[in-house]
Amino acid sequence: MAKKPTNKQLPAKGRSGGKGGSFDRWVIVGIIVALIAIALSLWGPLRKYRPGTEKKAVEQTKKIESVVPTIKKQPSEKPAKKEHKETKIVKKQEDLPVVKPAEKTAFIAIVIDDLGQDLRAAQDVLALPGRITVAVMPGFPLSKKIAELARQDKHEVLLHLPMEYRGKNGKPAPGMLRSTMTPMELLTVIGEDLDSVPGAIGVNNHEGSSLTENREAMKYLMVELQARDLVFLDSLTSAKSLAYATARELGMKAAKRDVFIDNESENAEYIRKQLNELTRIAKEKGHAIGIGHPHPATISELRKWLADAEKQGITIVPVSKLMQ
Repeated sequence: MAKKPTNKQLPAKGRSGGKGGSFDRWVIVGIIVALIAIALSLWGPLRKYRPGTEKKAVEQTKKIESVVPTIKKQPSEKPAKKEHKETKIVKKQEDLPVVKPAEKTAFIAIVIDDLGQDLRAAQDVLALPGRITVAVMPGFPLSKKIAELARQDKHEVLLHLPMEYRGKNGKPAPGMLRSTMTPMELLTVIGEDLDSVPGAIGVNNHEGSSLTENREAMKYLMVELQARDLVFLDSLTSAKSLAYATARELGMKAAKRDVFIDNESENAEYIRKQLNELTRIAKEKGHAIGIGHPHPATISELRKWLADAEKQGITIVPVSKLMQ
């Protein structure tokens, strides 16, 4: 009787636990290990070490060490020197004294009018420190002598030319110019006045508030002064004076007064105030001209002010230095 077939199947190849299956597993493991070794040798830590590279690495290191010291010393020394220099510079700057910029020098001309009648007053004026300019009136017995003394002391001299005044307060003076004079009379008087004040470098007006407003008279005067190469200082006894403008129109060197120092001739406080105002104007404009007279209070206050002028940044100059 034939046997009945069973449902049992033979174990699949590779699945059996026999010798064949064990061999296959070991082959697979070997392949994996080999792949890992190759990967490590190409991209991993083992890449850094290869047989024969140790000697080359040592030689390369020696070459680098022979060069590296020279490279390292230069940067290390330079910063050290730079820091040293910077330290020195800072130290020097700290040691330097703080110097304030010098103030701008202001120039002032002081003109003392009405000289020619009193020798003692003239001597007091000439004894003042600084290059005071003196204005000497013509036609007085001492006019020439005072002008010569002033020149000997190297003071500039002006002819203090009397001109027709307005009002009742003016006083007639020798050598006065008047509007009633003919041009020839005017020129004759000017010549005589200049002769009585030898060495005058120019003219300023004594009173003359009326005549300085007369354009025709001023033209005759300025043409004559220009022909003699003289300068003109307008005392500005009138706010309407045409004297300075006329002189400038003719191209003459001229200037005009900034401050009357002693309208209150016996008031020392007023005179100090006027001198301070003169200083202020000079510092603002760079220059200024002050006119005073040989009064005792004026001379006393001027002496004090002049002694301190340099400390205030003031330089006293002859009036011609401020002519334009």
